[in-house]
Amino acid sequence: MYDWANSVYNLVITSTIFPAYYEAVAKDHVDAAGIAYVRFLGRDFVNTSLYNYALAFAFFVVAVMSPLLSSIADVKGSKKGFMNFFLILGSLACSALFFFQKGYLSLGILCMVLACIGYWSSLVFYNSFLPEIAAPADRDRVSAKGFVMGYIGSVILQVVCFLFVMKPDWFGITDDFLPARLSFLLVGLWWFGFGQFSLSRLPRPLAAGRAAGEGNFLTNGYRELGKVWKQLTRMPVLKRYLVAFFFFNMGVQTVMLAATLYGKSELQIPTENLIISILLIQLIAIPGAFVISRLSGAIGNFKALMCCVLVWIGICIAGYSIPVNGIYQFYALAVVVGFVMGGIQSLSRSTYSKLMPETEDTTSFFSFFDVTEKIAIVIGMFSFGFITELTGSQRSSVLALMVFFVAGLIGLFIALQKQKKESAL
Repeated sequence: MYDWANSVYNLVITSTIFPAYYEAVAKDHVDAAGIAYVRFLGRDFVNTSLYNYALAFAFFVVAVMSPLLSSIADVKGSKKGFMNFFLILGSLACSALFFFQKGYLSLGILCMVLACIGYWSSLVFYNSFLPEIAAPADRDRVSAKGFVMGYIGSVILQVVCFLFVMKPDWFGITDDFLPARLSFLLVGLWWFGFGQFSLSRLPRPLAAGRAAGEGNFLTNGYRELGKVWKQLTRMPVLKRYLVAFFFFNMGVQTVMLAATLYGKSELQIPTENLIISILLIQLIAIPGAFVISRLSGAIGNFKALMCCVLVWIGICIAGYSIPVNGIYQFYALAVVVGFVMGGIQSLSRSTYSKLMPETEDTTSFFSFFDVTEKIAIVIGMFSFGFITELTGSQRSSVLALMVFFVAGLIGLFIALQKQKKESAL
């Protein structure tokens, strides 16, 4: 149910209405080539690159902060409290985007960053509940079910927001920008309300039981990461898997975070068609998550992940090739993205939970997983924005993402071979 609660942020704020709204509002001047610039902190940025840099900064904050908070959560058994804090922070920031209008760029960037920090930081603690609520044999299924619930819940609210945007006259709205701003407010309310419901159902977290005086809270989290890394050096399969995950997740998350702005500004896809595309992604992701979960049961997690990564490489090539105003090509690509998106995320999480050792410090292990993921996103988003500014085109950035996926594919193959060798002993 927390997937149901927070996935509206991922859909409305990250993927559909907010990126299109940002692209329309964040414009100070447009050059002869049609590239929009905006002034922020005394510097002119390509507006889409500023968006990518802001998200990269938010993910960097999460990566730095999560080890400290995870340490406290493990010692005190307080991860529900931290999860609650960040869901409140994120939902309030989404609601505050209601006040983001032209001339208030700093407010918009600040709320966007805080919402991102709230969403991803809450997931650090949420993901760490998986080993506590599901046996190893059930984790693929339970993880996939969470993603499916998220897709269903987010699509329901997205349809409501879609009606605001497409049919404002039904609600007596005459301001062109008000429907989008109302959508941001609804996301905050939905996330907060259902988030509180899910928190009330999660079990009381287990404390790791270390003495309160052992070390201090400012260093324990990072010390825990060091301990996790030392354990990983004795677990070659898990270590190789994390390296592979670092690279292919860099590509997956960057595609998901940058796709809407790419469609809006580079391919000039109308907002209503972008929203339809994202809805297609969400709907196809539901059966996709289940099919890939079944596939992993039939051929193993590593092989299933390798199949997904191969599809993502094809997605990059196809995305680069789509012509301007290629609406139907964009729809077709959305269907393929949707099929592999939920599956690779769900399977990545459950694969890690199955490879990690039995331990009371589940939050520390998932913190390491989370830091790996966030540093990958920082590099991916920064690279995407930098290449766009360097070349003047987001197409070059899309093609460059293939490098990350190829590296991830090679890493998965190496991890699989190591796993086979260990099984043969």
